[in-house]
Amino acid sequence: MTTTTTPVVSDRRTPVALLAGLAVALTAVNLRTAVTGFSPLLETIGDELGFGVAVAGLLGTVPAASFGLFGFFAPVVTRRFGLERTAAAALALTALSLLARAASPSTPTLVAATVLALAGIGAANVVIVPLVKAWFPDRIAVWTSVYLLLLQTGQFVAPLLAVPVAEGSSWRVSVGLWAVPAALAAVAWLAISTRMPAGPRVPAAASGRRPTVRRSATAWGLVTLFAVTAVSNYGIITWLPAVLTDAGASTSVGGTMVGLYSVWGVLAALLVPQLATRLPNPFAVVVVCSALLVAGYVGLLVAPLDGTVLWVCLLGVGVSSFPLCLTLINRRTRTPQSASAVSGFVQGIGYGLACLGPVGLGLLREYSGSWTAPLVVLCATAVPALVGGWFACRPRFVDDASPADETSHGA
Repeated sequence: MTTTTTPVVSDRRTPVALLAGLAVALTAVNLRTAVTGFSPLLETIGDELGFGVAVAGLLGTVPAASFGLFGFFAPVVTRRFGLERTAAAALALTALSLLARAASPSTPTLVAATVLALAGIGAANVVIVPLVKAWFPDRIAVWTSVYLLLLQTGQFVAPLLAVPVAEGSSWRVSVGLWAVPAALAAVAWLAISTRMPAGPRVPAAASGRRPTVRRSATAWGLVTLFAVTAVSNYGIITWLPAVLTDAGASTSVGGTMVGLYSVWGVLAALLVPQLATRLPNPFAVVVVCSALLVAGYVGLLVAPLDGTVLWVCLLGVGVSSFPLCLTLINRRTRTPQSASAVSGFVQGIGYGLACLGPVGLGLLREYSGSWTAPLVVLCATAVPALVGGWFACRPRFVDDASPADETSHGA
């Protein structure tokens, strides 16, 4: 097995460390644009390529499925080629696939290119977490906030530009333009991998035996909390407009409320990583998030139109356990290699289960004839969230399951 090396950067002002900061930022921007910049154009693309609702629905399930499936493979690749080269390859694949999607002459080509583009993003989702740990070990909270903020920015900006750019040129230009930041990120990581300093490095084997992630209660706690949060998030984004329109609201209200829900992700990205690094045991964050989600779901159930804004704000803050999980992946591991293994494990299973959420909730709505049963099920997810959060938040390392020395982690 090839030994991978990852630098431990003691001075983040070095040219390579500054380039790493830029690379993290560029990577973060790309983590959602291929999804949110594509979905507003599905009807237009379908009219030209000749596909309908069935294919559009398939394309809607590809993101979570790809994030889960290819998230599992990323740690295997990083163990052989290193974090930086894996990031470069993943983002290069995304850039090339986005260009192929923009040039697609047929529906099968479009679907295949979409899968490949999101495969690269799925791997990038996983490696960005340990990359933050490797390059900025004393600023984990700050850089976690930075990349989450930029992820949210890309998620917001892409759909805002999608239709205007398509109307001004074509859908192909609108879809293909996001290959540019992906290519820039790939180049940045490739440049870093060839210019890494000759200073201290930490071989993968230096931290002892590889952590047995599947035997760690902390890792399974993170998986449970991440999966439940992902099910809520994708369920809300997919079905919130339908819940409101079935209650008598207009379609424009449904779209506006999804936007309001998403805005709270910016606040969570700023605050939650700071809390996760300052509190030895941030379980209180999980309790608050679970309570807010239950309150939001109950509100939608009993009075969907009387307090819509309040219910949606509660839900938007309630899914703040997402940035908590990503921060804890770094906080509960000793090395970037361990963080990579845990990141792939948590996001692989979490996003895989997230695929089932919207589909299962939709089938339950169709079978029961109302949104009561789906909303009750979503309320019930608070129970596994609390159980998973209890194990995830305990100050223990996945590497050795011993009590974590909180002073060893920089805030």
